[in-house]
Amino acid sequence: MPQPLRIAIAGALGRMGRQMAETIAADPRLQLAGRFHRPGSTGEGLVRRDEALALADVVVDFTTPAASAELATACALRGGPALVIGSTGFDGAELEAIAEAAKTIAVVRSGSYSLGLNMLTGLVEQAARALGSYDCDIEILEAHHRMKVDAPSGTALMLGEAAAHGRGVELDDVAKRARDGLVGPRSTGEIGFAVLRGGSIVGEHSVSFLTEGETLTLSHAAADRSMFARGAVAAALWIAGRPPGEYDMRDVLGLIGS
Repeated sequence: MPQPLRIAIAGALGRMGRQMAETIAADPRLQLAGRFHRPGSTGEGLVRRDEALALADVVVDFTTPAASAELATACALRGGPALVIGSTGFDGAELEAIAEAAKTIAVVRSGSYSLGLNMLTGLVEQAARALGSYDCDIEILEAHHRMKVDAPSGTALMLGEAAAHGRGVELDDVAKRARDGLVGPRSTGEIGFAVLRGGSIVGEHSVSFLTEGETLTLSHAAADRSMFARGAVAAALWIAGRPPGEYDMRDVLGLIGS
């Protein structure tokens, strides 16, 4: 019988950190190598980051953009372990740090680890490619719990990237992230974002394609965080032993080129 994959959890005291621990404990293919949180944190079973990294084949990280970028650098300096990143809201410098680390270690980074959402991304790209930008408007609506700190969400931006890719444009050139006041008529080719925050919503996303006389809406709703943890486990099992590089869930699910 193969040895279990040893997984360390960054951000162990967070919502996803706790969910990851439960998911790993229930899976015989996996072994919890260590749990760590930010420096100075205390809690039962927590270890120092260096200790966890030394024991792990893969680290799963749902923390913050700055912490994820710093962790990627630390893993690369050690020559491992591989890294699965679920944080969102990165700036350019943080993305550059992760890309640099990926020259040395294997990294999976995704705005969502949901199978359904990643399938939705593929459908959005296909629809955007088929429906012309001059007679079809695209609007992305996302809703999350009141504690989420970034907006639009990483998943909403992932869907926006898929729509932009389907149209053969750069998202930054066509994204409209907010509307307030007398904004005038909608620009042709614009990809709009709307954000809702409140309560305990795990995650809801919809992409609407609006033409004269009809609307097509593709949507996904998350019932609980276990789905994201299962996706992160799938990514960890896939990334173990892979060559250095930055991958995403399309690679994990075999959707590249589809």
